[in-house]
Amino acid sequence: MPTASTGSGKTPEEQLIDAIKAKDNEEVDRLIGEVGADVCHQDEAGMSPLMHAADAENVEAVGILLEAGCPWHMQDKEGYTAGKLVLGAELVLGAELSVGAELVLGAELSVGAELVLGAELSVGAELVLGASDRCAPASTISQVKACNADYLEQKLHYSEDGEKLLDADGEAVMMGWEGPLMVRHAEVICAKGGDVLNVGFGLGLVDMELQKHNPRTHTIIEAHPDVYAHAVSKGWGDKPGVKLLLGRWQDVLPQLGQFDGIFFDTYGEYYEEMRTFHEQLPRLLKPGGIYSFFNGLAPDNIFFHMVYGRLVQLELSNLGISTKYTPMNIKALDPEVWEGVKNKYWHFETYFLPTCTKDEQLAS
Repeated sequence: MPTASTGSGKTPEEQLIDAIKAKDNEEVDRLIGEVGADVCHQDEAGMSPLMHAADAENVEAVGILLEAGCPWHMQDKEGYTAGKLVLGAELVLGAELSVGAELVLGAELSVGAELVLGAELSVGAELVLGASDRCAPASTISQVKACNADYLEQKLHYSEDGEKLLDADGEAVMMGWEGPLMVRHAEVICAKGGDVLNVGFGLGLVDMELQKHNPRTHTIIEAHPDVYAHAVSKGWGDKPGVKLLLGRWQDVLPQLGQFDGIFFDTYGEYYEEMRTFHEQLPRLLKPGGIYSFFNGLAPDNIFFHMVYGRLVQLELSNLGISTKYTPMNIKALDPEVWEGVKNKYWHFETYFLPTCTKDEQLAS
C-alpha cells in the first residue's frame, strides 16, 4: 500500500521509482531506509520497484531492493517478473558484464563488492529464491518434469547414434553436445588425482574423460536401472579400479569413504536434493578436494541462472567450500541438435563451469 504523498505531490513509492530510473541510488537507499517507501509497491502496470530496476539495468538498485526484501517473483499485469525483464539485456548480475564476456560470478564477484544478492544475504534467510517453494519449477533444473521416484520407474532409451538419452516423454536426460563440457569437468575433478566419484552415469561422457586421467579409484553411482544396465553392457562393471554401484545416491553415500574429486549430474531431482547432496560434501571430500556439477540451473533464464549460481556459492561457502565459475563459450547449438527432443534444456552461449574446493584446513 502506498504511503502518503510528500510535498512534491508524489508518494515515496513514486519517488522511489523515479530515483531508480534516474540511477540515483543514494536517493533509492534514503527513500527505503529513512522515508519508508514500500519496496513491495506495484504501480498501475503492476510493476514493482525491482522490475523497474531490472528494466533500467540499474544493478546497484537491484541489490538494494533485494536486501530490503522486495520479492523477486512478483508479476506485473502481463505476467512478467523482474527476471524476465532482463532477458536480452546486458544486465545480469554485474555492472557491464554481459553473458558472453567476462566471468559474471567467479570468486571475485565484486560489482562494487555489493553484488546483486548482497554480501550479507544469508542462505538461512530465504534469500532471493524464496523458501516457500524449495522445489524449483520444472524449467529451472535441466527440464525436470517429474519427481525422482517417477523418473526411476520410466523406461529410458538411447538413440541409435548414442548421442541422446531420453526419458519416456521424450525429454533429454543427457546429450552428446555436453561432451566438451565433460572434458573440462573431468580436468577439474582430477586436478589432484587420487580417488574420484561421479553421481549419474548418463551417456558415460564424464566417466570416459575421468578414466583418461588414471584415477586411483573411480566410483560411479547410477540410480536408473536402464542406465545401469547400459553401463554394464559397455563393460564399466569390469574396468580395473572402477566401482559401478546401482542405487540412489541418498542410499549409497553412507557406504562410501572420502574422495579427492566429486562430480554431480543427476536427473529428475530438484534444488532441494542438490542442497542435501551438498550437505554431504564436508564428509565426502578430502581436505583440498574438488567438487563440480553440471550447471544446468535455470537454463532458460539468465537472471535466475546467475541467482542460483550465487546461491550455490553462498551455501557451499557456509560448508567450508569455496566456489569459482569459469565461463566456457559453447556458441549457439544448431537446431538439429534438438531434433527428436521434446524440450531444449539449454539456451545460452556461455556455460559457467563450477570449481568448488574444500578448505585444506577443514576437518571432515
